[in-house]
Amino acid sequence: MLFRSPSLEEIHDPFLMQDMDKAVNRLDEAINNNEKILIYGDYDVDGTTSVALVYSYLKNYYKQLNYYIPDRYTEGYGISYQGIDYAAENDFKLIIALDCGIKAVDKIAYANKKGVDFIICDHHRPGDEIPQALAVLDQKREDCNYPFKELSGCGVGFKLMQAWTQQTKKDEDKLLEYLDLLAISTCADIVPMTGENRVFVHYGLKRINENPRLGVKTMIDLNGIKNKLTVADVVFKIAPRINAAGRLKSGRKAVQMLVEEDDEKVIDFGENINKIGRASYRERV
Repeated sequence: MLFRSPSLEEIHDPFLMQDMDKAVNRLDEAINNNEKILIYGDYDVDGTTSVALVYSYLKNYYKQLNYYIPDRYTEGYGISYQGIDYAAENDFKLIIALDCGIKAVDKIAYANKKGVDFIICDHHRPGDEIPQALAVLDQKREDCNYPFKELSGCGVGFKLMQAWTQQTKKDEDKLLEYLDLLAISTCADIVPMTGENRVFVHYGLKRINENPRLGVKTMIDLNGIKNKLTVADVVFKIAPRINAAGRLKSGRKAVQMLVEEDDEKVIDFGENINKIGRASYRERV
């Protein structure tokens, strides 16, 4: 059986996702009002690539941004009260939560009292109650008619950026430059390699092999990968080292490496993450 090559035309309209209009309007309002925006993601590969994608893409157009990765040991998985307090104390009016938040009912209620709005971008199955965030993007919501249900958390973040790009009439080709990060997330999160995911991985790996961003190139070089990067390379060589950063130290280090544009700094970040990865391997064996 022959399989045809994936096409970018297979990417769905992001506005088919429940709450996407609310999310894009709030993001645009924050930018127009010069509000501080915090990009918040979990400490694993999906979370850190999500943050790197949304942060680095938006930074092309807007500078009032920062990112936040919770500490695995002091804050735990997902949205934390400490992260919300950090946002409130530092005048962040909007948090974009990536790869987490769909079950953070109490924490979103706490954020609402603090005057901090949330756009949740998650791909996990919701609980009995949807958090009262300003917008909740999750294709697994029962009331969401988005046609593809297997996006990674980074995939949902990408859909938000796609919708904002369309609404503000930005160059969509610029957004496609970030498919490398989405491909890493999709491979590492072991989501089905069908539909949009197949498109994202095909074009994302193509970009990595033709013109990799500094952070990704550094990880490839440090792993001694000489041939074209494959799905297996991402799953068994790249992803474990990024995961180790969040597990043993801080997922922020992974984001720093992925968004860095200075050659010397990115090598330092990469070597540090590689050391963490080797330490993690020694712990397991």
